[in-house]
Order: sequence, then structure tokens, then C-alpha cells
Amino acid sequence: MNEPPIMVFDSGVGGLTVLREARVLMPDRRFIYVADDAAFPYGAWEEPALGKHIIGLFNGLIERFRPVLSIIACNTASTLVIDALRKVFPDETFVGTVPAIKPAAERTRSGIVSVLATPGTVKRQYTRDLIRQWATKCHVRLVGSDRLAALAETYMRDGFVDEEVVRAEISPCFVELEGRSTDIVVLACTHYPFLVNRMRKTAPWPVDWIDPAEAIARRALSLLPPSRQAAPARTEDCALFTSGKADFATRRLMHGFGLTAL
Repeated sequence: MNEPPIMVFDSGVGGLTVLREARVLMPDRRFIYVADDAAFPYGAWEEPALGKHIIGLFNGLIERFRPVLSIIACNTASTLVIDALRKVFPDETFVGTVPAIKPAAERTRSGIVSVLATPGTVKRQYTRDLIRQWATKCHVRLVGSDRLAALAETYMRDGFVDEEVVRAEISPCFVELEGRSTDIVVLACTHYPFLVNRMRKTAPWPVDWIDPAEAIARRALSLLPPSRQAAPARTEDCALFTSGKADFATRRLMHGFGLTAL
């Protein structure tokens, strides 16, 4: 029998940045990618309704796919429901995605760090607790973007993005304070690494952009039980869209990542 899959979950295509790194570290594992595109964008939801929606969705996903481990490749979902998922499904293993505030605080030289996220992640108490725990000696600017996740979705499907819009969305990240300036921007949405080259191009000065995808993949690897097969039989990795309406461009994108759309 095939090994149970690793499930990678996101509101859209952003979790592909994590899937890409996970495959490098776990090349013999089977993956199921789940895009909750029917509910995208999560930032438009009220927190109680979104939490109930995600937990209900996982009830069906776990029953259907029986994953060995689930990666919540979405900061908004993780900061809202990761603890609830672990409580509701105590026999399942979940790896969350939270803003990389600790490594940013350790790495900054200027002491000025920006966290670029969705509005949902910015307003979450979970995010403020991370700042309080790890970055009290830093000036941390929280920047909530309403548009970048959707821009990344469009860019990955169509290959085009308006660089002036990207410039406008990232501009609040760049802070000058008492002769110092922002030197690190935390990409606190898994969609954003797809646009990082455009961000570098339109940024007013060079900064270190922290993409947590590799760290998330390493955490998943550390929690994964040993394979029961010496040489697992490889089957096609699949992508599931909760809308059931993946268009041609989306299916082509999934194919490019080695995924067959269900």
C-alpha cells in the first residue's frame, strides 16, 4: 500500500511555496495540496466564522485523505485555528505557519523590522504575542496588505503583475527612525514569496526578505514518522480545490508543480 500523504493546506496557491521546499526535504513522500479557493480571501471573513469553516473543512479532509501530517501553509489560518485543530483532532499532527518574528529579531542590525502580512494576521493577538515574546528590543512595523495575496494568485496564473501596485503595497514596510532604517521584512503570507523579485525591484532600499517556507518544511520533516517502506511507490501528487472549479490556468499551474487537479 502507498504511504499516507502529507497534506498541505492554504486558502489559495501560496502554500505551493511550502510544498516546493517540502518536496526537496521529503522527495519520496506523497503530497495532497488543498486550496480553499471557495473561501479565498480569508481576510474578508469574520474570525469566528472562518475558524468554524476551517475546522469543518478539515473534518472532511482528514476523513478522505487520512494524512500522516498536515501543514497549514497559511499564516491567517494558523494564527487563528492551529490550537483549535490540535484540540479537535488530537490524533493528527499539524504544522502551522506563523510570522518569522523570532529569526527577524535575531538577525536585524538596525533594530527595525517590518512584518508584511494579510490584515487578518496583523490584527491577530497571536502575532502580537510573538512580538512581545521575541522582539521587545526591536521596532516592529505591522503592515497589512489587502491586495498582495490576490496579486500573487494572478501573477502565478497569468504571469503578470502591476509593479506600481506592488510598490504601493510594500511601501509602509520601509521605516526610517533616528538615522536607522528597516533592514528586514518578514513575508508573513505564503503567497508573498512568489512576488519577492518584484518587491526587491520596487523597494526603496535593499532589505533581507524572510521567507519561512524552508523552516516550515524542516519542522514537518522533524515530526514525520519513519517511512514504512524502503522505497515508497510513487503515485501522482494531487491538488484539490474546494470550489471544484479550477480553471485552465490554475490546472496548468498545478501541473507545473507536479500536481494533478482532482
